[in-house]
Amino acid sequence: MAKLNAYLKFKANCKEAMQFYQGCLGGELTMTKVGDSPAKDRMPAQMRDRIMHSQLTNGNIVLMGSDNLGQEGYKHGNTISLCLICESKEEIETLFLKLSVGGRVKHPLKEEFFGTYGDLTDKYGFGWMFQFSPKQQ
Repeated sequence: MAKLNAYLKFKANCKEAMQFYQGCLGGELTMTKVGDSPAKDRMPAQMRDRIMHSQLTNGNIVLMGSDNLGQEGYKHGNTISLCLICESKEEIETLFLKLSVGGRVKHPLKEEFFGTYGDLTDKYGFGWMFQFSPKQQ
């Protein structure tokens, strides 16, 4: 079965954002700068210190990101949300609290008919959804 990983593109703050996400989600973070990659000679000099590719891995969570926006440039939209399916009440509360720092809570954690749910926009403008249901354990 295919596995879906989220890939985020940043406007020159990928390193900062991925370190923030690591602080919230834990796991191992790897980052490759443009200047440390085989593509460095094909990229503009001002891109050398930017992140070409990063990956945060913790169990089933894989979050990737880059400062490489391509020719279209930066167009931040609301067409993606990252959904965390949590394994416990403690986990959903902890992750929600950490990722909300500096962001905007749209729907606080609340018991719904399908379990605990909440969503927010983090300080980098990305949407996060949180779910926990005791039935999924």
